[in-house]
Amino acid sequence: MDNSLDRRRYAPATERNRAPILEILQQVLPPTGTMLEISSGTGEHAVFMAPQLAPRYWLPSDPNPDARASITAWQRFAPCDNLCPPIDLDASSSEWLVESKEPITAIVNINMIHIAPKSAYLGLFAGAKRILPIGGILYLYGPFKQGGVHTAPSNAAFDESLRSQNSAWGIRDLAEITTVAQSHNLALQQVYSMPANNLSVVFKIK
Repeated sequence: MDNSLDRRRYAPATERNRAPILEILQQVLPPTGTMLEISSGTGEHAVFMAPQLAPRYWLPSDPNPDARASITAWQRFAPCDNLCPPIDLDASSSEWLVESKEPITAIVNINMIHIAPKSAYLGLFAGAKRILPIGGILYLYGPFKQGGVHTAPSNAAFDESLRSQNSAWGIRDLAEITTVAQSHNLALQQVYSMPANNLSVVFKIK
């Protein structure tokens, strides 16, 4: 392959967190159906998760065309029958392209809500309410405050760094997220402690 044409992007955290995330997903995802990944970024999670979660289908999405190009490049590098082509989807949008297509049985969102404005996670929960069936799963992964307090000094420093880059970014409080979820018929099912002071948070449509 001509390296100058290789559009794959790399996120260092992906190799560190993908195996622990997969372990949780294997426990909480429905056994079949299409899993919609919101904010797929580089596409590294998609190409790692899809073959190991078959026969489920994995549908990556991202509003950034460069990210979608990276996802497509990863798919060419590691083709997989149950990995769908990426779609253009902005979580904050009031309507998602996927709503008129195949049913979605779960939504996976990794490391987005702390590096996006509040409108993104409000849109994420609203979209989950619109498209998920009763019993459908919404999975979140990332750093969270608990009881208004950071869970580690490194998270506090990370939060300060995020807010210095964009005042609309920052680590969210789990209680705030849960309240918003409940207002969209999503009940908190389980919270798992993860490496590097992150959490896996699982909601289910009531």
